[in-house]
Amino acid sequence: MSLKITKNKINFLLLTKINNLPQKSGCYLFKNCYNNIIYIGKAKNLFSRIKSYFYLTNHNPKTNNLIQEICDVEYIITHNELEAFILEANLIKKHIPKYNFKLLDDKNYAYIEITNEKHPRLKISYYKKVPDKTKVFGPYPYNNSMKETVRLLHKIYPLRRCQPIPKKPCHYYQINECLGPCCPNNKSIDYSMNIRGIHDFLQGKNKNIFNKIKNEIKTAIKTLNFEKAQEYQKILEHLKNITIKQFIELKPNLSCDIIGFCFNKNEISLYIFKMYQGKIQEHYQVVSEYIDDPIDNMITYLHLYYQNHLLPKKILLNPSLIKQKPEIKKIINTKFSVKFNTEEKQIQELAQKNAEENLNKYNLLYSAKLEATTIALSELSKLYQNNINHIEVIDISHSFGKYFVSGIIVFKNYQLQKKSYCAFRIKQTYPNEYNSLAEAIERRYQKLINLNLPFPDLILVDGGIGQFNISQKILKNLIKKFNLGALKKNNKHRLESLILPNQEILLNHKSFLFRFLFFLSEEVHNFTINFHRKINNQENIGNLIN
Repeated sequence: MSLKITKNKINFLLLTKINNLPQKSGCYLFKNCYNNIIYIGKAKNLFSRIKSYFYLTNHNPKTNNLIQEICDVEYIITHNELEAFILEANLIKKHIPKYNFKLLDDKNYAYIEITNEKHPRLKISYYKKVPDKTKVFGPYPYNNSMKETVRLLHKIYPLRRCQPIPKKPCHYYQINECLGPCCPNNKSIDYSMNIRGIHDFLQGKNKNIFNKIKNEIKTAIKTLNFEKAQEYQKILEHLKNITIKQFIELKPNLSCDIIGFCFNKNEISLYIFKMYQGKIQEHYQVVSEYIDDPIDNMITYLHLYYQNHLLPKKILLNPSLIKQKPEIKKIINTKFSVKFNTEEKQIQELAQKNAEENLNKYNLLYSAKLEATTIALSELSKLYQNNINHIEVIDISHSFGKYFVSGIIVFKNYQLQKKSYCAFRIKQTYPNEYNSLAEAIERRYQKLINLNLPFPDLILVDGGIGQFNISQKILKNLIKKFNLGALKKNNKHRLESLILPNQEILLNHKSFLFRFLFFLSEEVHNFTINFHRKINNQENIGNLIN
């Protein structure tokens, strides 16, 4: 079913994404034009839930404001709704999206508790932080379902409900839903056995309780009590549903990266769950074209990824890949698990599912992304009255006036040309942002002239009118014709406008031109920052040695 938007207008790139969402449970992350996460939600059916934001019209003002800001959506597939619920909570705590602020209070997280008393009770409790030595199970996302579970457990394993213990037997004792610790003939052995039965069930050991209910069904049928048999059958079905296991949270002391990987004839897909203290709190994903061996390309990506991210003590990766390429252990110097327990196997399979989903999505969105880029390049061509295909973007980075570096990225033929990127230290004796930029431009484009290489169709510099003027001055001394622009940021350091000769174009944040320029701006910023960190680290190590 394809979605048609009438009231809330969105671009066709986002629309293509929405129409190709999976009908599976999971979490979704709405992003604004600056690629910031503004809302995180969960869904039993990702396609239906996300579609409802744009298809329905009876939203409250807060939701309407959210919809106006949405420029992109990302999602994570889970095994079931319970996993989605817990993952949503972890992601909200990690990212603190502005439209989730009312959901940050954990009082909505409910637990089933076995009290620490001589005759323990089974009850529903709400905690922001679970107290020490408290026996709780959860959290559970659905209060009604949890209340029903507690009610049914009382039927199968009767416990006291009164607080304090009364002097006379209560109503529940009369209907055999309490063992009556208030009665002199109470057997503490039976009470302990019931506590053990509930404890085992809530820990996922459900064989005993299911056998107990099945025996009750058989007994009821033999005595022709079909009404009671039907009641126990409903109890059995409900308890089976509530025992769906979740793997989004594992052992509290487990911190590791879980990696999913797949490939087709042209692209590889990597998906990484980052787990801290038993909880998934971050994820990283990439789909990229490859040449030669896809697994070698995967190892290269992981090697580059861990140069800029904390290397975990342990990585969960499909053991067959490690057997094929044992050198990965040396390239990425950490422990790789070759044998998984049940929980580790399940969470690794979930990372694998997300990698496969991303690969499928990549091919579906390719033509839409191509069209969006075509529109952006067409707008640039109109502004400069020249065909724009080859673009270079320049950025400067430094640490409080020290270690000035320049980074240059190249975009050509609808793709980033990463092999053509370049970065270098600034040689100025007393550098600042202006003379550093002047040096970077002169060195870069004098080299192109010396090697008789083609100039880009457009040169973009990161900065305002000052950066534009100094760049224009240097380029005029090198070449007669060129196209130049500056990516001006506002006081929050967010892209705001494009400076052209004698003109400043304010950018519509939902336009394809803005998104394209923002993409280039982020790419050159990240490339330059990474090079700067490398230089900075080298300088620090040198100072320590000296």
